[in-house]
Amino acid sequence: MPVFRYTGKTRAGATQRGEIEANDRASATAVLRQRQILVTSIKAKPKELHIKIPGFGSKVTEQEVVVFTRQFATMIEAGLPLVQCLDILARQSENKEFARVIGQVKTDVESGDSFADALRKHPRVYSDFYVNMVEAGEAGGILDTILARLATYMEKAAALKGQVKGALVYPAAIIAIAILVVVFLLLYVIPVFAEMFSSFGGTLPAPTRFVMFLSDLVKNYILYAIPLVGVLIWLFKRFYKTEKGKLTVDTLLLKLPVFGPLIQKVAVAKFTRTLGTLVSSGVPIIDGLEITARTAGNKVVEGAVLSIISSIKEGQTIAEPLGRQAIFPPMVVQMIEVGENAGALDAMLNKIADFYDQEVDTAVAALTKLMEPMLMVFLGVVIGGMVVAMYLPIFKIAGAIE
Repeated sequence: MPVFRYTGKTRAGATQRGEIEANDRASATAVLRQRQILVTSIKAKPKELHIKIPGFGSKVTEQEVVVFTRQFATMIEAGLPLVQCLDILARQSENKEFARVIGQVKTDVESGDSFADALRKHPRVYSDFYVNMVEAGEAGGILDTILARLATYMEKAAALKGQVKGALVYPAAIIAIAILVVVFLLLYVIPVFAEMFSSFGGTLPAPTRFVMFLSDLVKNYILYAIPLVGVLIWLFKRFYKTEKGKLTVDTLLLKLPVFGPLIQKVAVAKFTRTLGTLVSSGVPIIDGLEITARTAGNKVVEGAVLSIISSIKEGQTIAEPLGRQAIFPPMVVQMIEVGENAGALDAMLNKIADFYDQEVDTAVAALTKLMEPMLMVFLGVVIGGMVVAMYLPIFKIAGAIE
C-alpha cells in the first residue's frame, strides 16, 4: 500500500508531520481529517530500493512480538486509544518489516476492521493462537488482560524453547569440532605417517591399516561427500514437510532413549500452557483444543488432541479420551480430571504447565551433566584412537630393535 508524507495542523494549532498508508491521496486526507488534522501538505513517499536475500533480514522474530505485546498491554491498560498505541509501536520498532506490518494493522483498524481481523492478515507474524486470544479479549472487553497473558505465555514458551536449544548447542559444537579435527588429521597428518610407513615394508597393524584406509577414502571422496550431505539434508527437509514425514520423525524422536522423555515433557508443557491460556481467556474448549492442535509443533500431539476433540463432541470429558493417549502421563490426566470436576480447568492446566516447566529445567540440567563426560569419552576414543593407531608401527619397530 502506498505511503504518504503529510504536514498538518491539529485542533490546538500545533504543526504535525508524519506518514500514513492509504490507497490514494484522497483516502489519506480523509483518514487524517477523521483524526482532526487539517492537512496543509501531502505527497507520496518515494519508494525505497529493497534487495531481499533469502534467509537474511525482513524477518520478525518471536522476541520482537513478545516485546510488542507486553508494551501494547501496558499502553492499553494505561488508557491509550488502540490506534495511538499501534502508531507509537510502529514508530519505535527498529525492524522495518515489523514496523510496516504494525502500520498496516493500524490502517486496517482505522478502516473499520477489528483488531483481531487486522492481525489475521499477517499469519507469518501473528499465529492463530495469538489472533484467537485477541479476538476473545475484544469480545470480552478485556484486551489489556488478554495481551498481558499473551506476553507472559510467549515469554515462558520462548524460555522453554531456549532451554532445550541451549542444551543442544554444547554437544553440537563439540561434535562439529571433533569432525573438523578428524577430517584435518585424515587429510594432512595421516598421509605423512602413511608415506613414512611405506618405506618400512612388512605388514602394518590392523588399526593402522584401517586409519590409512579412512584417510584414502576421505582424500578421494570428500569433494563428493559435501554436496551429497547437502542433498541428503534437502531431501530430509522435503520429507519432513509432508504429513507422513513429520509424523514419522516426531514419533521416532519421542522413542529416543535420552532425548525422548525430554521432548515429551516439552510437548506436555506446551499443550497445557496453550490450552490453559486459551480457556482462561474465554475461548470455547473445542476452539481451544483445535488451536492447541494446530500450534502443537508435534504431529503425535496434534493427532492425540484432534482425537480428543471428536470424543468431547460425543459428550465425553477431556480426561477420558486424554487417558487413552500414550503421550500424556497418568498424572496429567488425573490432574485435568480434578480440574474439570472442580470447575477450575484453566488453573489446573497452568499448574501442570508450571510443573512440567520445572521438569524440563531438571531434565536439561541432567542431560547437560550427562553429555559432558560422554563427549569427552567420545573425543578421547576417536582422536586418541587415531593417534595410537598411527604410533603402533613405531612401537613395534622400537620393540624389535630392543
